[in-house]
Amino acid sequence: MHFSYITIPLAVLLMTGCTDTETTSPTEQATQQEDTTTQKTDATKDADQHPEKKADTRTVKQSKDTKASTESKTPTAKDSFTGYKKITVDGGDLSGSRQANVVVDIGFGDRKYWAFTNEHGQLVRVIAKKITLQNDETEDVTRDGRYYSDEAKVPGVERPDLDEGHIIADSLGGVSNAYNITPQDSTLNRHGDQAYMEDVIRKAGGATNFEAQITYPDTSTMIPSAYQYTYTVRGNTVVDRFKNGNPDETNAALGLTKKKKTKTEATAKSTPDTAKTEDVSRVDTDGNGQVTIQEAKDAGYAMPITEKHWLYQYMRDNDHDGMVGE
Repeated sequence: MHFSYITIPLAVLLMTGCTDTETTSPTEQATQQEDTTTQKTDATKDADQHPEKKADTRTVKQSKDTKASTESKTPTAKDSFTGYKKITVDGGDLSGSRQANVVVDIGFGDRKYWAFTNEHGQLVRVIAKKITLQNDETEDVTRDGRYYSDEAKVPGVERPDLDEGHIIADSLGGVSNAYNITPQDSTLNRHGDQAYMEDVIRKAGGATNFEAQITYPDTSTMIPSAYQYTYTVRGNTVVDRFKNGNPDETNAALGLTKKKKTKTEATAKSTPDTAKTEDVSRVDTDGNGQVTIQEAKDAGYAMPITEKHWLYQYMRDNDHDGMVGE
């Protein structure tokens, strides 16, 4: 009996201990689940109170998607600037030097015409999404229809047979610094393919998707050997390619035309004998081989100067109507 009294309380004690152990375990699990739920709830509240955190996640994902999409698309105009330093140059800067591997806006006013140089400082490419014609009613232009009184002195323009040729002319909204000027054959610039191309765009009221590619015979000269212009007018894409040379001489060498009398010979026959002895240096006061309207007036000549006048060959007829200073 004494043994039994001891055994019974011991058994009850053991049963109580087991019961406590079994009920404690589910309570800890519930507590862990409650903690987890609380963390999720806090995170949800935090996201609701700070929506920018959600936006950050979407932005990262969107950036990845955008990157993948961009890689499969044609590069944009901004992509074309890769590898070039963007600089600003005054439109009327007369310096003939250019920096290497740069891109410059050569559009007058709000126009965006972009010019690119290579590692040798040669002007090799010009692009414009839209060509906007000059408006002499709203823009400040000279009597000659120019934005500036002179053009940049790029090495080579001192040659008497070369003009300070604009890639994008004043009439098409181009400036006159070295990033829009190349030494160009005078006949080509005034009466040849260059002048024809500019006239086509003017008559069309402008152009889109304009691109000029300029090539050179070597890496040391600033005088191009050829030009290629691509542009769209009235829904038609035009590609003009021509060498930087006198088109009359080129065509004659190719046997495409009969030999023509030079302008000097034609002028000599249509003017009095006294005109034959005229010395252009008397009128061309700055000695650059080109006579301005003001120089002609200062020399006593009345305007306009027509193509039959001996001075016409030394002057610029911007609208190609056979008269200067009208």
